[in-house]
Amino acid sequence: MTFTTLWSDVLIYILLFLSFVLIVQIVKQPHLRQRWRKILYKPLNITAVIVLSFYVFIGLLDTIHFKETTTEAHLNTNGMVSVLDKLLMPLIVNTEKTYSAPFATHAFVKENIKLPDDGVIRDYPRLKFGGAHLKDTTLKWQDIGKRFTQIILQTLILWAAFSVLMLFYACRKHKISWEEYSAKVLHGQMAFPWRAFLGTIGLIIFFVCFTRGFMDYYHILGTNEVGEDVLYQTLKSIRTGLVIGTLTTLITLPFAILFGIMAGYFRGRVDDAIQYVYTTLSSIPAVLLIAAAVLVLQVVMDNHSDWFETVAHRTDARLLALCAILGITSWTGLCRLLRGETLKICEMDFVLAARSLGSSHGAIILKHLLPNVFHIILITVVLDFSGLVLAEAVLSYVGVGVDPASFSWGTMINSARLEMARQPVVWWCLAAAFVFMFVLVLAANIFSDAVRDAFDPRAHLEGNK
Repeated sequence: MTFTTLWSDVLIYILLFLSFVLIVQIVKQPHLRQRWRKILYKPLNITAVIVLSFYVFIGLLDTIHFKETTTEAHLNTNGMVSVLDKLLMPLIVNTEKTYSAPFATHAFVKENIKLPDDGVIRDYPRLKFGGAHLKDTTLKWQDIGKRFTQIILQTLILWAAFSVLMLFYACRKHKISWEEYSAKVLHGQMAFPWRAFLGTIGLIIFFVCFTRGFMDYYHILGTNEVGEDVLYQTLKSIRTGLVIGTLTTLITLPFAILFGIMAGYFRGRVDDAIQYVYTTLSSIPAVLLIAAAVLVLQVVMDNHSDWFETVAHRTDARLLALCAILGITSWTGLCRLLRGETLKICEMDFVLAARSLGSSHGAIILKHLLPNVFHIILITVVLDFSGLVLAEAVLSYVGVGVDPASFSWGTMINSARLEMARQPVVWWCLAAAFVFMFVLVLAANIFSDAVRDAFDPRAHLEGNK
């Protein structure tokens, strides 16, 4: 097993490093610490932050890739094995023939079953792996109840241990006795929302224990048409959603910041030219422009298949190309906002004074304009994240999104179109993609609203009235 990287992995590592640098800068500056404390010291916000952090953690586990030299190498559809794949290996190995419902012991579709006396009956065959440990399938719910009870006990033990350690650290830090601090936390008298924090951590611990406790024995969310585990598909799709939401932003920001500030600062012909570019680009329907670019890219990739070493490199290249296309077509909105804000800031006294003192254009932009429009950039980035995740789902649904060989919620929803028309309905594939995407987008929207309230100057002015 050897460590290897994809281009998207490298970009994610760079983004992770930049995030670490940003956190260090926030910790060093008191006014930034105060604003982020305003975000984190509200129950709903801290819940959203923890949920987003959990999604990011899963995505990072799926970003550390290895090349397998054993027989496990062919089990991953992308030709590589990530840390997440190693942790979820039972879900990869234990495939079925076709559809099976969540926690089922028999297939969802009837087949001709050969009897010992050479007779044939048409019935629901026993699954190869789902519930295979049961000698009598009528004891399934009894087995599930027993394992569920064990999972609850494991969750309570782990959650209690984590809670005790966190509260012990907090009471030592604040120099308060354990009994007094615990009582204040229990009654919600602390500034930090401990109850929301520990409650959300408990739910995450339960999810991990639930998945770990059942994945060796049942298909928790059933299987799809070709017998692949739906839970595995859903968890693998998290990385795709995060890559679309974050890397697209990295591509968007240089265009928006450069052109927006230049248009508002230099004005005249520069402003006219930039306005013409983004007005023309905005006039083209975004879906048609993205679809045309993706289709052209697909033709190029089909004609030059020798460019890609493995299927994983091909799917990764298309994913990055989709991020680039989305970034190039979505920078116009932020550019407009930055242009308008720059026009206003350029009329303020400190900018006029800097000009009269002979400061260069670069110094004025870097020292006076960019810091004063940073709140707009930050708010727009967090607001656009959820929109980009949904955009990927929509594009994949219409067939111009990520490569069909890659995992994404959009491809799962696209595959579920015919499944919803079956009788009986195969509902779990669509439901799994919907629930996981809904939780991510909801948490991102709550977090973005919190960031907007904390960093938008107009919100502070309205709050002081």
